[in-house]
Amino acid sequence: MSRDVRSPATVSTLTLSTFVVGSMVGAGVFSLPGTFSAQTGVVGSLVAWALAGTGMFTLALVFQRLAARRPDLDAGVYSYARAGFGRYLGFLSAFGYWASACAGNVFYWVFIMSTIGAVAPPLAGGDTVLAVAVSSVGLWVFFLLVRRGTREAAAVNRIVSVAKVLPIVVFVVLCVTAFDPEVFAANLWGPNDLPLFDQVRGTLLVTVFAFIGVEGASAYSRHARRRRDVGRATVLGFLSVLAIFASVTIVSFGILPRERIAALSQPSMAGVLAEVVGPWGAAFVGISLIVAVLGAYLSWTLMAAEVLLVAARDGDLPPIFARTNAHDVPVGALTMSTLLVQVLLLVVLLSADAFDVALSLTSAFALIPYVLTAGYGLRVAIADVRAEGARRAAGLGALVVAICATGYTLFLLAAAGGQYLLLAMLVLVPGTALFVVARRRREHRVFAPAEWVVFALAVAAAIAAVVLLSDGAISL
Repeated sequence: MSRDVRSPATVSTLTLSTFVVGSMVGAGVFSLPGTFSAQTGVVGSLVAWALAGTGMFTLALVFQRLAARRPDLDAGVYSYARAGFGRYLGFLSAFGYWASACAGNVFYWVFIMSTIGAVAPPLAGGDTVLAVAVSSVGLWVFFLLVRRGTREAAAVNRIVSVAKVLPIVVFVVLCVTAFDPEVFAANLWGPNDLPLFDQVRGTLLVTVFAFIGVEGASAYSRHARRRRDVGRATVLGFLSVLAIFASVTIVSFGILPRERIAALSQPSMAGVLAEVVGPWGAAFVGISLIVAVLGAYLSWTLMAAEVLLVAARDGDLPPIFARTNAHDVPVGALTMSTLLVQVLLLVVLLSADAFDVALSLTSAFALIPYVLTAGYGLRVAIADVRAEGARRAAGLGALVVAICATGYTLFLLAAAGGQYLLLAMLVLVPGTALFVVARRRREHRVFAPAEWVVFALAVAAAIAAVVLLSDGAISL
């Protein structure tokens, strides 16, 4: 049975915050010690986390304020872009976000199989026939789990989020008990031949991409008991993850010399813990990593389906994406997402290059909605500043935050690399056909005049990407 009515509120602030934690805490946290040690020391790490944390915190505050100011908007990354910049940019935000989530989910399955492959050689690398077969089984098991209902999937996500954070907390506590102040002091500074600015710059993008997923509560906002819970969950989840990431990075510098941490094989957290407690520490981290990745996969599966559902209900995607079952699960969007991941898993089996391209585009796809959300937050803040009374007073503070968030997200988009933005258009432009079909089905105008300009620029960028690829000016 399908229905297209708005769902009842079903989840609490704590559950919403687990979507933030669940989507942000994945495989990356287990590699932080080695990644940071290769670039910098304690001081550089603290500066990098402070800069990235402050920048992403302003974006989290934008999500919080928009949830309060526009409680009528569901699936924030899509609806904020649509409300601020029109239907077509809203569609691009939703479609890009969905493509990013699906590509990232393929990586999760390959990463899990590769990790298990350390003790089961037939799965080594995560791209063998057996590895893809096992991944496919897991993919459809998760499909059936999510299909059972929002409450069931949210409950599992809540349990998994706790299960994957707890081992990280154990890691931090054990490292604190074995903390060596002399080793820590020797690790204060990074490579002697590299200025601090360059050290921080080398780690900044690592911190940035670790924070992708901060919009988790916003993406699932239609299920919140109270709309103000969405903003609270975003800030709570973000601050929790920031504390986790920074702690894992810093305590490691008190266990081993920086050069030795940098030389550890990934996940480097395993090598650090093995130094503290022995070989079982590496196995403990390996199991924790698999749990963390499965949790992140569940969170991204839920969020990707929600964004497509809301876009379809608004008439920006074909009706098939708006179908829900008796449990209020967006089965149309969920099925399409699962099918895309299945296809990409087969592509991994046939062509490693295509998989690498998908992973490279993941960050660019995710950053586009961030820029548009921050930009809409800026527009709302400017409108509030022009108002009278208490709204004007609140708008002044929000304006400062929105300016910082917009500037920061634009910086991230630029830092991600222009070639990936061009390559992203090779996916977004063909995907526009879905937008055209949806608009014509409702007998509405496809593009507003300004949106024709956006579409033309997107097509030009896609053509440029094809030309540059053929000339070898950019590579995949």
